[in-house]
Amino acid sequence: MARKDLLKSVMAGSPEQPKDSGRSGYAMRGASKSMKVSIDSLAENSKRLLEGETIVEIDPKLIDVSFVSDRLSDDDVAFDELKASIAASRQDTPVLLRPHPEADGRYMIVFGHRRVRVASALGRKVRAVVKPMDDVAHILAQGQENTARADLSFIEKALFAKSLLDMGQAKDVIQSALTIDGTLLSRMLSVAQNVPRHVIEQIGPAKQIGRDRWEDFKKLASEPSNGKILKGALEFDGFQNLDSDARFEFLHSKLAEAGRAPKRRKTRATPKKRTWTAGKGRIKGVIGRSGKAFSISLTAQDSTEFGDFLSGRLDQLYSEFLATKEEQSEQ
Repeated sequence: MARKDLLKSVMAGSPEQPKDSGRSGYAMRGASKSMKVSIDSLAENSKRLLEGETIVEIDPKLIDVSFVSDRLSDDDVAFDELKASIAASRQDTPVLLRPHPEADGRYMIVFGHRRVRVASALGRKVRAVVKPMDDVAHILAQGQENTARADLSFIEKALFAKSLLDMGQAKDVIQSALTIDGTLLSRMLSVAQNVPRHVIEQIGPAKQIGRDRWEDFKKLASEPSNGKILKGALEFDGFQNLDSDARFEFLHSKLAEAGRAPKRRKTRATPKKRTWTAGKGRIKGVIGRSGKAFSISLTAQDSTEFGDFLSGRLDQLYSEFLATKEEQSEQ
């Protein structure tokens, strides 16, 4: 399905998006800027999902989280600020829910998890728009709304992409949800698939750490020789007391100090050799065989003369060899 058609499935009943809507700024300089998107366009997409819709109030106890997570941890500071704001006035922006696909009478969050948590903490009902939608439309709406807020880190987006891929979602759906191209998706998946999940979870969202740093970390963490170093760093007493960005920097520095393991050269098989002696030591030879190569090295008193004698009869010897080989094949 083309990306335009995918977005139409989310925006059903809404005016068609302009051609430039939802494009990300990959071409801008710097790794962090490659993750930036057209915020105004994405925010407008999210607003269109709610415009003109009936807002209802729903008990948070009837609401379940999205079937796919897009966050590594909750931002307690942001939660407290939102809670104080809503407590002082009200929840101005409704959340988007869908009827739960597997439980009658319940709802699933498409976006607005933090607002649902705040309502639950305040003992209030949630102001929400409820829209029936399938999983693909859900993924697109959730991904683009989060991208519009630009508060998901690179690694959170990478894990979100991997989770969707593991669920069997097509790559074009994932690209549309995160508003990225195929190249950036591949790089995200490479990090999420090669850095152990438990390591990422212990680091956390690492909001200030961009793509290039994570790709370098992936290469270091993928070295088998660095496994013990990484394990020891994770068990460091003060590790969990660091903030998420500092945890990343601590682990990265420990792995960088160790460096990457040198590439091992393939060990060549030792050539098979045997010695030969005749004439009571007047002629000695070392006969070697390695793969398709065969060598004879002569030494001692008669080596030069016997070598000339042997080389002068090579054609005759080879003819005798072929005749013998033919006789053996006929037996």
